[in-house]
Amino acid sequence: MEDSVTDLQHWIDKNTYHHSQFWDLKKLVETKEKHGLTISLCLPTLNEEKTIGKEVILFKSELVNRYPLLDEIAVIDSGSDDNTLEVAKTYGADTYLSADILPNLEPKMGKGENLWKAIHQLKGDIIVYVDADISNIHPRFVYGLVAPLIYREEVKYVKAFYDRPLAVSGGVRNSGGGRVTEILVRPLFSLFFPELTTIIQPLSGEYAVRREVLEQIAFPIGYGVETSHLIDVHNKFGLEAFAQTDLDKRVHENKPTISLGKMSFGILQTFLKRAQALGKFENVDHETILRQFQVTKSQYQQNEISIVEEERPPMIEIEEYRKKFGRKKP
Repeated sequence: MEDSVTDLQHWIDKNTYHHSQFWDLKKLVETKEKHGLTISLCLPTLNEEKTIGKEVILFKSELVNRYPLLDEIAVIDSGSDDNTLEVAKTYGADTYLSADILPNLEPKMGKGENLWKAIHQLKGDIIVYVDADISNIHPRFVYGLVAPLIYREEVKYVKAFYDRPLAVSGGVRNSGGGRVTEILVRPLFSLFFPELTTIIQPLSGEYAVRREVLEQIAFPIGYGVETSHLIDVHNKFGLEAFAQTDLDKRVHENKPTISLGKMSFGILQTFLKRAQALGKFENVDHETILRQFQVTKSQYQQNEISIVEEERPPMIEIEEYRKKFGRKKP
């Protein structure tokens, strides 16, 4: 047990970064160009007109015009009924409606669907995903994630973490979230995938990944996409494929507890499917109806919500993708 703890701590020490280590953007761009890499930024959206403009302006001015780190900035939208796409396009992003990508497939709603479609639509050797609702957006949300991939060829998948209760310089950083992580995901990983407990914030929405990894893994279209990524990449490539970067702080609206229950239900379905497939326990049948309560005056009503964590197959299995990028079916 002691050796196992030592090994995990060694991984953390070796593969955990702070964004300030990558402050030299000129050097980062030179190394990127030396390796002949292209990098695409994907901003998945649904009704984000209030924040998307600021994100596009910032990334375009700092990481395209000033330092040419990004080769494209693209918004993949789920079907916003506000002005998200118009705002993003006005400020220079390429904009796509998720349903228009691979139109022969039945469109599905969900963030995971947008992330999956981006693999087909975008051209980069590396795709970095950043949520579109970040109030304190900063270039570090991109360069802090792509830098380990540029500097270390063996790294394949880089996760963000931020605003966590970690001891720093004699003090403690306050936590601004992570409730589902600490109550659900970390206990599950501790029981069945202890190596993955080294990932400080497994459900963070910001990560950068090499194309050859993304095209090989399935994508839940809903809440389970981040959990599935970690388990699948770990299973295919091992813990050494991962790195993580501290981005200090991420400001956005926290979800209410009842929404976190829906998220947890979807994540649990994804986890059970993969744990069973990997022989962690015997087959377990489970329902896909989440039951929650709402109280109105003297009435106590149980709401039944159907949450089915559908999945898209690995992109490499899609014929249109193989033709577009010259890939062969495994």
